[in-house]
Amino acid sequence: MAIRKIITPPNPLLKQPSLKVQEVDDNIRALIRDMFDTMYAAPGIGLAAVQVGEPLSIIVMDIHSGDKDKEPRPYAMINPEVVWASDNKVTYQEGCLSVPDVYDEVERPAEVKVRWLDEQGNEREQLFTGLEAVCVQHEIDHTKGILFVDYLSRLKRERYLKKVIKRAQQEMTS
Repeated sequence: MAIRKIITPPNPLLKQPSLKVQEVDDNIRALIRDMFDTMYAAPGIGLAAVQVGEPLSIIVMDIHSGDKDKEPRPYAMINPEVVWASDNKVTYQEGCLSVPDVYDEVERPAEVKVRWLDEQGNEREQLFTGLEAVCVQHEIDHTKGILFVDYLSRLKRERYLKKVIKRAQQEMTS
């Protein structure tokens, strides 16, 4: 188990669709453990494999991460896909571990049904609502090369990405 470096723009991996996992094996399970360690350490409530430099269609999430008053609800999803989305929308203020210190409101379906493989390779399907629905959609977007800032106006997106790129450049020179 290890905490991995979370990549940020302008890393081109973040804009590329992830590859489907062909076989759920010990290497995939080890990556998932690293992803949970990285997400909890960040701290965050969701993370996609591409965010740690592994362009595979894997996400982890736990909306209770960091909340000592609630039981953890971790999910590891391999090849997740939304198979149904409600017409009702909800707006949440989102942030992203790959776009640090940037938060803005994004509108998404209020409920989604997701199908995925678990860590044993078994197919699962579940309906998500509330913050879990928002989080799972956000992370699945990562597997498609979509960042939450892509939903914002062009002006806001450009301003936020310039801020993130400037920070990355400063970190590289320090």
